[in-house]
Amino acid sequence: MLTSTDFRGLFSDRFFKNFFPIPATSPLVKGMFPPDFELPDITNGGSVRLSDFRRQVPVVLAFTRIFTEKQYCPLCFPHIVALNESYEQFRERDVEVLLITSTDYQQSKIVVRDLGLKMPLLSDPSCHVFRAYQTGQALGAPLPAQFVVDEEGRLYYKHLFSFLNHNADVKMLLDMVTQL
Repeated sequence: MLTSTDFRGLFSDRFFKNFFPIPATSPLVKGMFPPDFELPDITNGGSVRLSDFRRQVPVVLAFTRIFTEKQYCPLCFPHIVALNESYEQFRERDVEVLLITSTDYQQSKIVVRDLGLKMPLLSDPSCHVFRAYQTGQALGAPLPAQFVVDEEGRLYYKHLFSFLNHNADVKMLLDMVTQL
């Protein structure tokens, strides 16, 4: 279990750019094509482009909140673990899960190693993709959000952060993608 209190990487340029609260306001609605993006895949190498999955498989986009390679959001850490533990169940349903973080490449490599991630971890340290999806931000990092994109590339479901319901339940996401 991670118990480190190393805050050396916390106060970065990314921290200060995401410090002031901006609520999650994503205007995306069911049936829309969400913004395309390409990000480095830290888990498997190379890069991943969302549009490459179009007409192939549905995709769960799981935007997560990791402050540094050793400092996780206490609301997101259990969600990351649950997604990772359920990754094979998503793949058995021909669904890809893309975990998107704002940690940089080096920090993300440590996250993949320490958590034994099976799913692709995509690094977005500039937070351009988080901003394109308008997931919001507060206290040094973008807020978590989940989007389900059907195999045609259209938005099927979105969950934005709230203090009452911070991340979409993994079992609910599994049940939802079974309906696609």
